[in-house]
Amino acid sequence: MRTLVRRFLVVATLSALLLGVAATAAPQAFAAAPLTNTRVAGINVDKTTIPQLESLMNRHRLTSVQLVQFYLHRIARLNPKLHAVIKVSRTALADARAADSARRQGVRKPLLGIPIIVKDNIDTTGMPTTAGSWALAGSSPPDAFIVQRLKAAGALIIAKANLSEWANFRSAPSSSGWSGIGGQTNMPYVLDRNPCGSSSGSGVAAAADLATVAVGTETDGSIVCPSGANGDAGIKPTLGLWSRSGIVPISAEQATAGPIARNMTDAAVLLGAGIGVDPSDPATATQSGHAFTDYTQFLDKHALEGARIGVWRVGTYDPAVSPEIDAIMNATVANLEAAGATIVDPARIEIEPAYGPEFTALLCEFKSDIASYLEAHTAASYPKTLQDLIDFNDAHPALEGPWNSLIFELAQETGGRADPACTAARGEATSTAQAAIDDLMAANDLDAIIGPTNGPAWVTDPVNGDLGGDFSTFVGSSSPAAIAGYASVTVPAGFVGPLPVGVSFIGGRWSEPQLIGFAYAFEQATHVRVPPQFLASTSAAAATRGPAAHGQRRATVPARNGHWAMPALR
Repeated sequence: MRTLVRRFLVVATLSALLLGVAATAAPQAFAAAPLTNTRVAGINVDKTTIPQLESLMNRHRLTSVQLVQFYLHRIARLNPKLHAVIKVSRTALADARAADSARRQGVRKPLLGIPIIVKDNIDTTGMPTTAGSWALAGSSPPDAFIVQRLKAAGALIIAKANLSEWANFRSAPSSSGWSGIGGQTNMPYVLDRNPCGSSSGSGVAAAADLATVAVGTETDGSIVCPSGANGDAGIKPTLGLWSRSGIVPISAEQATAGPIARNMTDAAVLLGAGIGVDPSDPATATQSGHAFTDYTQFLDKHALEGARIGVWRVGTYDPAVSPEIDAIMNATVANLEAAGATIVDPARIEIEPAYGPEFTALLCEFKSDIASYLEAHTAASYPKTLQDLIDFNDAHPALEGPWNSLIFELAQETGGRADPACTAARGEATSTAQAAIDDLMAANDLDAIIGPTNGPAWVTDPVNGDLGGDFSTFVGSSSPAAIAGYASVTVPAGFVGPLPVGVSFIGGRWSEPQLIGFAYAFEQATHVRVPPQFLASTSAAAATRGPAAHGQRRATVPARNGHWAMPALR
């Protein structure tokens, strides 16, 4: 995982733009409620799944308008602390009223009236798509294909989530969750800690109940890392399961969007709703025979019975540096065995040879792919090449500082996709990663491999960037599935103090049904997740009792190991 980290520095002019949400004052009932109160019409929405919400709305116990009002007021109240939302839809309440009307007329859809927040690198009609950069401020392309699919399933896109600017592929160092437009995203468990990126706002939005579910994107770690760091469930799909068109890219060869939710049920519902063959994205044509519009059928409490699960440790964390992660992994293994799984430990994925070619490929692919997006999805007045973006950053340091454009500049120096070396690097990276997973699974007859998703969130550093520039403590397991284009699913596994840590289930191509089943069975056997407490710092947690302390007793935690010195990319 890696999230080219960005730094805080909130531009003074930001606040008005940040919440295009109702400049409305929250009703007194909402304003007076504690931050941990997530009840709507007597229903605790933090603990209620999408199918349950649909049932409640079908029985007239709840309305979409009530849900949207709750989330809009919650955004208005919490976003000044979290900076997780860049823009709120002005039509959110009207859309909710339309959904309630459709329901009264007998319409039934899997996401009818469900409020969703999508990352601000995904094109969404009526709200700008900026990738967090002032260079694209106000750019408003029509809906991306996956947004069309989610809306067809009844979803309401109520806001755009903050992110690491340009999906954390701009500067070194950087601070995950920082963008010029959105400022620095803060994680809801401990506010001075970093939410990991680049889908930081999406991970925070789901965890803090700013929407029912969220959509993120990942090139290498940016769905699973913010999910793990914020106590969420996240699915990084097989490349081609969700369309990539209408999404600001790093690389079409590796990036994909995917669900982030508070539980595996909602993640599965959202995954199925986004499925579809997109004529403008050839990769989606390969999903035929492998994709399902309903992944809830794979939510099996007994899925781990008889499963063979490999445990990947070396290369994901160092037990001498991160004993808490080791303890969480040991507890995870014990829980898997108790659920009926056979454990193969160790089971090392030899991914290291893929790192160099991956970065080489990403640089040249980005140079070409970002230009293609800008040409096809932005108006004539916007930048059209990577060099244009570099020039914009150089000309607007007050808006786009304090970080540099080092990654941009490295990409600009390449020959782009036209260079045969680019194709060669991609081929080497992908084939190496696929073989590392396939060969390990075949040799050990494995159904999946697990690894720690993340370490405990580090203190956000607005000067030195992620982890203060010291990646010796970085923890992550995202790269094999990301580079291979395979599936990965993360669920909460434990806490270090009040800080969540996830475990990732990694499999082969189109392995979503199996991985969803395993992750759901683990989730139901352990019930690790507890809601965030919005602590100011970890020192405030020492005297805290209740959910945070409860979570800590369930397992333990840490942090470590980066590849080319950047955590949770894109």
